[in-house]
Amino acid sequence: MGLVTRIVIIGGGPGGYEAALVAAQLGAEVTVVDRDGLGGASVLTDCVPSKTLIATAEVMTTFDSSYEELGIIVEDDTPPLERSARVVGVDLGKVNRRVKRLALAQSHDISSAVIRAGGRVVRGRGRVAPNQAPDGSRQVIARAADGSEETLVADAILVSTGAHPREIPDALPDGERILNWTQVYDMEELPEELIVVGSGVTGAEFAGAYQALGSRVTLVSSRDRVLPGEDPDAAAVLEDVFRRRGMNVMARSRAAAVERAGDGVEVTLSDGRVINGSHCLMAVGSIPNTADMGLEEAGVVLRESGHIKTDRVSRTSAPGIYAAGDCTGVLALASVAAMQGRIAMYHYLGDTVSPLDLRTVCANIFTDPEIATVGYSQADIDGGKIDARAVKLPLARNPRAKMQGIRDGFVKMFCRPGTGIVVGGVVVAPRASELIHPISLAVDNRLTVEQIANAFTVYPSLSGSIAEVARQLHTRKIQNES
Repeated sequence: MGLVTRIVIIGGGPGGYEAALVAAQLGAEVTVVDRDGLGGASVLTDCVPSKTLIATAEVMTTFDSSYEELGIIVEDDTPPLERSARVVGVDLGKVNRRVKRLALAQSHDISSAVIRAGGRVVRGRGRVAPNQAPDGSRQVIARAADGSEETLVADAILVSTGAHPREIPDALPDGERILNWTQVYDMEELPEELIVVGSGVTGAEFAGAYQALGSRVTLVSSRDRVLPGEDPDAAAVLEDVFRRRGMNVMARSRAAAVERAGDGVEVTLSDGRVINGSHCLMAVGSIPNTADMGLEEAGVVLRESGHIKTDRVSRTSAPGIYAAGDCTGVLALASVAAMQGRIAMYHYLGDTVSPLDLRTVCANIFTDPEIATVGYSQADIDGGKIDARAVKLPLARNPRAKMQGIRDGFVKMFCRPGTGIVVGGVVVAPRASELIHPISLAVDNRLTVEQIANAFTVYPSLSGSIAEVARQLHTRKIQNES
């Protein structure tokens, strides 16, 4: 019997558990060292919980924004008829209990899958020993919560330890009134007045969700607009929707301090203004979990931010050590982390591997409407990174959108001049995360706008707008060539 390759994975998030499944499938001996439960923050405190919360918010928003237009009658004589009333409400405690239940169930399913595949799970915190043995192996010390330690020998190590919420010294979360995004699921009652600090993806998603659930929301943005790193047309649509639904969006406003004030909170801005609310959610970025792991002593180069430097096959600067996920700072997406982890194992175990290609990554922001993107962006085109043509078609022209009472959103597609090869796209719509897939396939397979335009779509359907954008790009290409 030949020697078995020993793989130790530190961190059981998407990068870690997907790597474990691949390595086990390829015949390696796999051990996952994990502190909190397989699935990591993505499953336990971030992606799965937040999207479960947003699922309830989505139902609320869909009903509130369209029931009158669709002819649905809601009878309610309390309060007086002349005053607008919110007829439908939520039990946040029940919502959050469902969130936690689903997160734990998903974590259990992942653990079961890894164990069924032949992997071993060790509960504890992993640390890499500094020296590499003459045979190339390394050691990982797994320290359990009770202080006991186990030394694991590995031919290759994958670090997939994720990240944790960044904190401002004068705005430290207390878990009750000042919260980070991992703590909101302990709330039993809906915040009456929620102040969200940070207008990136996390801040925008939670601001929109809690507004839909019934909170009065103030979104504090240090930038000129919400979602400063996203497509400007998409961000403009979302900000307009937020304001129209009653959110107080404060642009160019930086929070300097947050403190408890009786039964509420007081947020002091850098210009001296003070905002009062019942709760404050801090969404100001994240810090990689790479400290005190012995990485630098083992030869792993870290960036100034603490992120691990990797190449496109997930290798670090230290032989036999790979890294995946948010601790690398590549793209904070569960799908990218999983791909990095799989690539690392394919590479080390000698299977066919394609290096990570960020040009084909699709992503979604789970606001209402959702914002989905893939490939090159509008900023890439405007900045001269790629020469491409763009067409944007408002969803308001789509017959299915009209039937469903959808007024906000658009489909935008980018293609190369001359060839018509699709290089990117943006969808702003309900369930944009589902609608982006045809464009993602086109980008990944270098399809042309002609090929998309000539494929059948259902009538009426929101996806019909994707084909219509492709037809307009095809027509524009012909006009420019003549």
